[in-house]
Amino acid sequence: MVISKDLENRLAPILPLKNILIDEELNKHLYTKIGGKADFLMFPKTTKELQEIIKFFKGEGIPITIIGKGSNLIVRDGGIRGAVISLAKLNKIKIEGEYVYAGGGACLIKTAKLAMDNHLTGLEFASGIPGTVGGAVFMNAGAYGGEMKDVLESVVVLKENNEIKIRKVEDLDSGYRKTNIEDNNEIVIEAIFKLKKGDYKEIKRLTDHLTEQRRSKQPLEHPSCGSVFKRPPGLYAGKLIQDAGLQGYRVGGAVVSTKHANFILNDNNASASDYIAVINHVREVVLEKFGVLLELEVRIIGEDL
Repeated sequence: MVISKDLENRLAPILPLKNILIDEELNKHLYTKIGGKADFLMFPKTTKELQEIIKFFKGEGIPITIIGKGSNLIVRDGGIRGAVISLAKLNKIKIEGEYVYAGGGACLIKTAKLAMDNHLTGLEFASGIPGTVGGAVFMNAGAYGGEMKDVLESVVVLKENNEIKIRKVEDLDSGYRKTNIEDNNEIVIEAIFKLKKGDYKEIKRLTDHLTEQRRSKQPLEHPSCGSVFKRPPGLYAGKLIQDAGLQGYRVGGAVVSTKHANFILNDNNASASDYIAVINHVREVVLEKFGVLLELEVRIIGEDL
């Protein structure tokens, strides 16, 4: 995409120039540390800025992609054309009584810690999930027996027509790693959690226990996109991959973890094409050996080189 100076100048009144990056390498902003360039990468700090950016680019007929911190995302090596909007600066967290109000770009780990510091229980399961609140709500993220829908009361979304709406959790049609937020092309601006008062020492004990569980079982020492595949009904993706003898399988810098087989690591300057080649091979082998077609939990977007 050719970026004109006129386009840059007309963006300036909408968003401070320091929050507009042009021809930016996305690998600097994603947990996997892979991905090509974005024509525009922008970081709105307010809902109004987000609305104005969306209105501007829609008016120009330029495509828009929304991302959080990229903890569950693979961007192809050719990058993303048009406007990429990161919600990472929409990150305010506020606590009122037993309610936690967290911006869509708020760090989920930080949100869980703040809840713990205020003696609120319910978010312990999320204490090690390295994504944003918006991304977690979007996909109904979960771990260790808990899911976002269990503690979510409502969510503030920006609809496709650029209007703001509050949606109750029961209206989200939440299932295993899915909600209807994606189907409705909505953006999570804020999540409201309803927690319970608890004993700080017990909350911290459970949080520390789950954190240690994660550290001992997951390869957190390398960049990755977290769990690559969803859990098949009655089975475990990692166990299937392990039983297929695929741990250590490598293409370029991308390798199936020997610690947890449902993680693919960026072990040595992997490209997105390395990652995707490993994903495709794993799916083929598991299907051939066990008749199970693994479904992706990670999102893959962007263009090939």
